[in-house]
Amino acid sequence: MAQNQDKADRLAERILQYSRNELLVALRFMDMALCKLEYQAGVTDFIASDGKRLYFQPQYVFQLYQTGSTELNHAYLHTLLHCIFYHPFISREFNPLLWDLACDIAVESILTELNMKQLGSIQTLSRARELQELKKEYGRLTAERLYKAFERNDLYEDEYLRLRNLFLVDDHTIWYKEKPQAGTLQAGKKQSVQHLGDVYTDWQSISERVLVDLQTASQEWGERSASLMQNVAEVNRETYDYSDFLRKFTVLGEEIQVNDDEFDYVFYTYGLQLYKNMPLIEPLEYKEVKKVRDFVVAIDTSGSVQGELVQKFVNKTYNILTQQNSFFSKINVHMIQCDAKVQEDYKITSQAEFEEYMQKMELHGFGGTDFRPVFAYVDELIRQGAFTNLKGLIYFTDGYGTFPENKPNYETAFVFVDEMDNDFELEPPPLPVWAIKLVLRPDEI
Repeated sequence: MAQNQDKADRLAERILQYSRNELLVALRFMDMALCKLEYQAGVTDFIASDGKRLYFQPQYVFQLYQTGSTELNHAYLHTLLHCIFYHPFISREFNPLLWDLACDIAVESILTELNMKQLGSIQTLSRARELQELKKEYGRLTAERLYKAFERNDLYEDEYLRLRNLFLVDDHTIWYKEKPQAGTLQAGKKQSVQHLGDVYTDWQSISERVLVDLQTASQEWGERSASLMQNVAEVNRETYDYSDFLRKFTVLGEEIQVNDDEFDYVFYTYGLQLYKNMPLIEPLEYKEVKKVRDFVVAIDTSGSVQGELVQKFVNKTYNILTQQNSFFSKINVHMIQCDAKVQEDYKITSQAEFEEYMQKMELHGFGGTDFRPVFAYVDELIRQGAFTNLKGLIYFTDGYGTFPENKPNYETAFVFVDEMDNDFELEPPPLPVWAIKLVLRPDEI
């Protein structure tokens, strides 16, 4: 019995190797990914991967192969794409049932667009029709965006089961520390996914290599499948540290404090030893530091900007700027709310006033968007002497409005939030050449 099982395992592995080689010939830009996984029989009743191994049930491999090699190729590449897009490596808490569905739809969108004869499936036509409807409703079909949409729209049980049965290809339970309970969307909530350390790092390198190949030597494949480019570009997008970004707008100044960098402890301690209570050198009582002094935060309060995101952005800015060593003792920060005109200018001269503003902040406006009034208003403040050394202005907005024609005499940055209903990473707003752009996700604010 054991001998027969060993033979079945070896035969199934040879079939999988044949499928891998067929995919290698067609998709050379995935060579590193296709050669990454080791084969291991068992663990699953279907086919699955945790990023290190491709697990398979021999009878399932035989079943797919008997219907034609394209079904097995389809399942093989489907499972591999999960790894390229880091689907098994999510480390935060979330609903695994919705995540499984979102990942499968995102991958099947790519396979459908590739439209390769090596990837044919009996479900191809029905999946293609459903994918068209999903694109109309949700736009870009990436796993993160679909998951957020399903969670926000409170997907019904019967609709979930219908989509799950249509797009189910491989087994995802190996991704999780605890198996999600089937049959209800609520039972699987808030379970963590295992993080595999070095394996994740390896797939980062592979995914970045795929992205570079799609942008250069294998560009025709990127053009052939917009979903492939969107998914691989999104998971490899550059992440931003908003704290570091704000430091670009600090200015150099002197503060009364011990300058440890220029203090000579040798002479100081020698003097104490020699004269008991008389150091030979006193520490410098001032130090040049970079902190925020004159600064403007403009908040777009037009109707297209969500109030909750505005509040989060202001909270994030407040938390960074009120950290130790972020402010000079005397500051001049203007919090300006605006839509098509300036609605409010709240001047802050101390950390206490900033805290007071946060406690009683109310949004005003909700009209159209025009960026020019803010710049005209700030320019007038400069002419009136309201600023001594204005370093910069940060404008939090959805990006759609009228920009000034001329560059202001201070640095200006526009901060956008990349949500499901916009594509700032792929299609950023037409910013003027002098503007600094920063695109953040809601979880980065």
